Amino acid sequence: MSESAVKPRRVLSVGQCFADHSSIARVFRTSFGAEVVAADSSRDALEQLRQETFALVLVNRVLDADGSSGLDLIRAIKTEDELRAVPVMLVSNYDEAQAQAVQAGAAPGFGKAALGQPHMLARVEPYLR
Repeated sequence: MSESAVKPRRVLSVGQCFADHSSIARVFRTSFGAEVVAADSSRDALEQLRQETFALVLVNRVLDADGSSGLDLIRAIKTEDELRAVPVMLVSNYDEAQAQAVQAGAAPGFGKAALGQPHMLARVEPYLR
């Protein structure tokens, strides 16, 4: 298989605080060999998504840098023709927020409390094969 045919194992992590980003990056690197790239704001995330290819986007429920809504970012991604197909998950321990994210077009996500747990790894694994 040529290098260009290999699906990228890069993850865009949006709106996590430094400690959570570090934890997410460590789990994804050790479990999947994936590189996790940070984006602080919705604007930064959208710019990166328009310029680069990611296997998965992880969006915090509330973006740490400015307190904006992760659900609003998911809706923006899913309404943009060029980005609609990019897999997105919400990072939240709140079931209601997860349900709203799925309704907006995201894949079922996970909470930080589940980070590294077998069910969380199984949920993200299809996107990082």
